[in-house]
Amino acid sequence: MVIMVEDVALLVAGVFGWTFLEYLIHGWLSHTFHTFAMRLHAVHHGDAHAVFTVRAWIPIAVVWMMMAVLFGWTPGVILFSGAALGFVGYEAIHYRIHFCHPRGPIETFLRSRHLVHHEYYPNRCLGVTSALWDLAFGTEPMGTAMTERCESLRSRPPLTGRTNLYKLKNHVVLFR
Repeated sequence: MVIMVEDVALLVAGVFGWTFLEYLIHGWLSHTFHTFAMRLHAVHHGDAHAVFTVRAWIPIAVVWMMMAVLFGWTPGVILFSGAALGFVGYEAIHYRIHFCHPRGPIETFLRSRHLVHHEYYPNRCLGVTSALWDLAFGTEPMGTAMTERCESLRSRPPLTGRTNLYKLKNHVVLFR
């Protein structure tokens, strides 16, 4: 299989598209409107150990496999693959934000603004992997208050203990 520039562009577009989906799901479905996602997301805000969206993993994997089998490496599958890759990146970053010390300035920035979201502004800082859509839609707090809050949370130690990843086994019926 030859990977073309167009394929890479579609994959990158899918990842970029995921950042917007992440903002919509987290901001609008989980915080703004009363939807099914709000109740599910409230669990994470109540207990940050519930960091993974385990129930989404299996359906995304099944849809991706079905698309790949039915359509092959077509533009739509490549775009969806980029979005799925963005979701995987989101899950990894979200885990690191809550359970690991940041490894550099980007992780430090993402971690501090996400902790600000949890502690001070539940309807702001809605992007976990990027501040882009918060800046575009005016949900990124600005000014000295935001800077001070980010600074105050940078020294907060990561969580310890078990995440909700162990619950994945409850959703995998095929392997019982």
